[in-house]
Amino acid sequence: MTIQAFNKLKKDIKLKQLLSCCGSSVWAEQMMKLFPYSNESKLVEAAISIWYKRCSSADWLETFMQHPKIGDVKSLTKKFAGKEQASVNAASATTIKALANANKEYEAKFCFIFIVCATGKTATEMLQLLQNRLTNNIGEELHIAMGEQMKITILRFQKLISDGNWGFLKASQLTTHVLDTAIGKPGKDICIRLQLPVNGTWQTIAQGITNADGRVADLLPTQKILTPGNYKLVFDTGGYFASQKTNGFYPEVEIQFIIKNETHYHVPLLINPFGYSTYRGS
Repeated sequence: MTIQAFNKLKKDIKLKQLLSCCGSSVWAEQMMKLFPYSNESKLVEAAISIWYKRCSSADWLETFMQHPKIGDVKSLTKKFAGKEQASVNAASATTIKALANANKEYEAKFCFIFIVCATGKTATEMLQLLQNRLTNNIGEELHIAMGEQMKITILRFQKLISDGNWGFLKASQLTTHVLDTAIGKPGKDICIRLQLPVNGTWQTIAQGITNADGRVADLLPTQKILTPGNYKLVFDTGGYFASQKTNGFYPEVEIQFIIKNETHYHVPLLINPFGYSTYRGS
């Protein structure tokens, strides 16, 4: 379907399709008011603006509740060990059981299910990310889940309007990669937090985990622009070195920097057990 065909659908069908992309009734109703959309870019721009500026916490929670609960061992085994996950490393029974238990702990703490854009992530990466996010407070976790939901919404737009022009979509405005200079290899499976100061306290607004190349390319939803100001990336280097059975000196590495405009920012980290360095990359 093209964006033009989407515009021409009957009103009730358009509403149903929007709700299949994001389950907030307020969000969908606001999106309906802006039809027709001249192109895919305008559709995404409206989706992001309404999600962040016009929706309340009740609307976000309504959306989260529309996701199927994937928390038991059987469903997780099907997701991560089935044939449809051929591109993903098969998950061990131990990892799947730990993921199921962490899902239950998450829901008990936050009263909504774990929301994450799981595309391309292994069960091990999901488990580390989930365990890391369990340490958040409710305000931080709600903000992070909002961002993950918008990533999911945009992916669903792309599937819905499969004949559309999506070439305008860019990577996260903020990206990073980690290189372990002691062994000359990427630092994989490192949990990373993006924080900003709120009333004198650093608040986590996004979280990610480095992939096999040591990169996090989707820390923020595509097209999401950060407000100019001070930010901080926090890298769980202690967990990384522990997984490598190496004694590291720094349990965490914090990098503060300034976002000045809408351009792309790449903030790499070069680490070894007893030192680190950073720079603004491209």
